[in-house]
Amino acid sequence: MKKSLEDSIQLFKQLGTVRSRSMFGGYGIFIDDTMFALFVNEKLHIRADNVLSRQYQKKGYKPYIYKKRGFPVITKYFAPPSDWHSDVSSILLEAKNALQAAKLEKKSQMKSKPDRLKDLPNLRLATERMLKKAGVFSVKKLEETGSVEAFKAIRKTHTTDVNLELLWALEGAIKGTHWSVIPKSRREELVNHLN
Repeated sequence: MKKSLEDSIQLFKQLGTVRSRSMFGGYGIFIDDTMFALFVNEKLHIRADNVLSRQYQKKGYKPYIYKKRGFPVITKYFAPPSDWHSDVSSILLEAKNALQAAKLEKKSQMKSKPDRLKDLPNLRLATERMLKKAGVFSVKKLEETGSVEAFKAIRKTHTTDVNLELLWALEGAIKGTHWSVIPKSRREELVNHLN
C-alpha cells in the first residue's frame, strides 16, 4: 500500500506543528521552521546528518538524487523502505532524530553567520551591491534594519522596479533560510508593513 504526503504529515503531528511546502520537485516537511523530511517521487525521505547518514546507509536507505544542470546532486534525505508504515514507532523515532539533528545544524549555522552580505542565503554579489548602495553595508546592519526597511531603502536607491521576491530573499537571509520556506502568513505580514 502506497503512503502519501498526508499520511506522513498525520504521523509527524506527534512531533509538533507540521506543515509542508513545495520544493525539490516534491514537498519539504517542517516542524516549526525546520525541515526534517521530504516527500518526493511518491516516497518519504528522512533528513540525515553525518552520523544518521552512515546509519541509514547501513540499513540500505537510498539518498534522494536530483539533477542540476545535467549533474546528479545527492541530498541529505534518505528513503526508508517502502513498507515503513508497518513499523510506525521506528520511523517516528528516526524522524525525531532527524528533526533534532536538523535543529542543531540550523543553530550552528546561525552561530557561524557569514561576514559578507553576498554569502547569506538567497543573496549574491548583485544584491550585496544593491544593499550597500542603500546604506546597508554589513550582515549586522541588515539584521538591525530588517527586511522591510532594507527593501524600502533599495527601492529608493534603485532605478528600476524591484520584485517582491527580493523582500522574501532578504527575510530569508536574515533568518538563515531559503526564501521559499517563509510561510505565506509571514509574507503577507511583510507586505502589510511595506504599505
